[in-house]
Amino acid sequence: DGQVTLGSIVVKGTARKVRKLYRDQVLAGFAGATADAFTLFERFEAKLEKHQGHLVRAAIELTRDWRTDRVLRRLEAMLAVADRSAALIITGNGDVLEPEHGVVAIGSGGAYAQAAARALTAHTQLSAEDVVRQSLAIAGEICIYTNMNHTVETLD
Repeated sequence: DGQVTLGSIVVKGTARKVRKLYRDQVLAGFAGATADAFTLFERFEAKLEKHQGHLVRAAIELTRDWRTDRVLRRLEAMLAVADRSAALIITGNGDVLEPEHGVVAIGSGGAYAQAAARALTAHTQLSAEDVVRQSLAIAGEICIYTNMNHTVETLD
């Protein structure tokens, strides 16, 4: 979604929290502090370049830096990253998680979107893009910190 809140106030409803990285071969999205997320995007993209686009290796290296660097350690954001072979959640706690069922969701409405996506993939023939759109819409209807302004990116 595109909602940015400051406490209980919506500051912006049209933020773009998803982007393509590494020659448009990797999708990355964030939840949490916006400035922190942009710092992490830059660091993650540098790790992707260093490791020739190897998603898991770049994620592990970023997480290692995130845990050990004094400045990075204070960043409050979470990343969801994916390429054609894997989808991961990267946290500042040192986690690189590959959720089951191929569904990755983060942020305030993440659990709602994930539950909806799992149900839709198990019981419909919707495309991945349509599952994402429907899941985000359901999350936006339930979670007050999630809106209906969605950015959906796909890998070619």
